[in-house]
Amino acid sequence: MFDDGNFSEYETVLLTDWMAHTPHDVLSKNFGVSEQALDKMPRREKFIFQAEVPGPLEADQKAAAGSLGMSTQDFAFRVAQQPIFETHQGRRSKNYRFQQIQNLHYDCGGNCYRPPGGIRELHWHPNADEWQYYISGAGRMTVFATGGRARTMDFQAGDVGYIQKTLPHYVENTGATDLKFLEMFKSSSYQDLALSEWLTHTPPELVMAHLGIDRATLEAMPKDEPVVMPK
Repeated sequence: MFDDGNFSEYETVLLTDWMAHTPHDVLSKNFGVSEQALDKMPRREKFIFQAEVPGPLEADQKAAAGSLGMSTQDFAFRVAQQPIFETHQGRRSKNYRFQQIQNLHYDCGGNCYRPPGGIRELHWHPNADEWQYYISGAGRMTVFATGGRARTMDFQAGDVGYIQKTLPHYVENTGATDLKFLEMFKSSSYQDLALSEWLTHTPPELVMAHLGIDRATLEAMPKDEPVVMPK
């Protein structure tokens, strides 16, 4: 998960690429070994390559700990262990922030489900862009923009979705199984606004005049954020 939509793999630094562009006499001085000992170093980057299967985890942990011992800080965020709450049409975790990253928030995490036919209601996020990673199932999302523009796309496992801050959108499960996906936000706090919640807290006459609906229809709308519809 990267908090910059412009991230590219070509902006990462690889160890082998770095070493290949450093003179061996410099490496020899840096590591305190002879230049001959470095003769087998790769002359170009190695991106994905075959190596030996690692041994016991404890051995790697001991090597990484060195003389200082293991770090007291836990760098693992166990999404599946976070508390979840149930709705009539789906499950989701509460919003938790990964403590090691001050400006990254997740909603749903690995516990965001939409059952077949379920829909994450029309809503928007006022304070941050949204990144999505689809884990399983099939979904459809429409994102609305200014100037009467909108885009609808289908998503499946392995796909990534992106919604700019403040743009209204919804996600619908179009498959026969649960739709499971991640939602991530570059923000120290999670915020969203549901369309139905907004409309039911706006003067009724104004809403009815805009939408051409009667009072009974307006009063039937959820008064609080429904999250997943239908209830």
